[in-house]
Amino acid sequence: MEERKDTLILGIETSCDETAAAVVKNGREILSNVISSQIDTHTLYGGVVPEIASRKHIERINQVVREALAQSGTELCGLSAIGVTYGPGLVGPLLVGVSFAKALSFASGVKLVGVHHIEGHIAANYIEDPNLEPPFLCLVVSGGHTHLVNVRDYGEYEILGRTMDDAAGEAFDKVARAIGLGYPGGPKIDVAAKAGNPEAVHFPRAKVAENAYDFSFSGLKSAVLNYLNSCQMKGEEYNQADVAASFQAAVVDVLTEHSIRAVRETGAKTFALAGGVASNSALRESLEKACAGLGVRFCVPQPVLCTDNGAMIAAAAYFELQKGAESGLDLNAIPNLKLGER
Repeated sequence: MEERKDTLILGIETSCDETAAAVVKNGREILSNVISSQIDTHTLYGGVVPEIASRKHIERINQVVREALAQSGTELCGLSAIGVTYGPGLVGPLLVGVSFAKALSFASGVKLVGVHHIEGHIAANYIEDPNLEPPFLCLVVSGGHTHLVNVRDYGEYEILGRTMDDAAGEAFDKVARAIGLGYPGGPKIDVAAKAGNPEAVHFPRAKVAENAYDFSFSGLKSAVLNYLNSCQMKGEEYNQADVAASFQAAVVDVLTEHSIRAVRETGAKTFALAGGVASNSALRESLEKACAGLGVRFCVPQPVLCTDNGAMIAAAAYFELQKGAESGLDLNAIPNLKLGER
């Protein structure tokens, strides 16, 4: 019997401010995972500046891809496909990655697979847990997205709930800036909250009447800003750690409550967490404890696979390739791409 050949995929991710590339074997095993972060640059501006991000991607992408191939011991001709994020994200950064991947595919003759960014985050769980298979529920929480997804099969998704306004990660960034922690907000609030009292200030837990699974964080963000303004007007000082802890508790409570409601109502046996905010220690602990209480298997990638990376894109591309999906050289960046669209 002929031995099955391994499928090696180069994943390229440039949807925001990380220039990332990785080589993954058979959708589950990382051979290399190179990430060039722009955090130090964008910290100067208090957030990501798209034009600057695009230029930085142009400067770094060639070196990052070369390093990913070198670390994996893989030649370009040995690849089965090149996977690249083509949406959603910032249009300038996306175009850099898509253009580079198309040029690489054209020059080498290697297949090209366009990957949805959120699908990539979900696929990070396949790397973390090689035994994980659909169906399962997944909460995707990042700077630009908050989705509660029923993963029916590889590449088949039903969105149960989504944010109606701010994404959870966006709220973290805005509140962190307001209380003087700066950018990036998520990790800094996570650290500050450990020294604070999560019950010091009661912030609202919003519910969306039309759909119990949907999220809303703009009201919470406004409540924090109103609290800070009230303190300022009264000449009172506020405790930064207490505000961080109380805000974080409000976000975690809502995310956990919605997720566990979905687990109960769908009868899901497995629940996964994904996206940049999945690195938040309080959220991980809350969901892990809640799932354990229901006897539900809980999956979450290690932090380096939660934030944007090329390995998750390569993994998602693998499962797309298995279904026969392949992109042409007319692939374009789609900044507002919806999950499930191609």
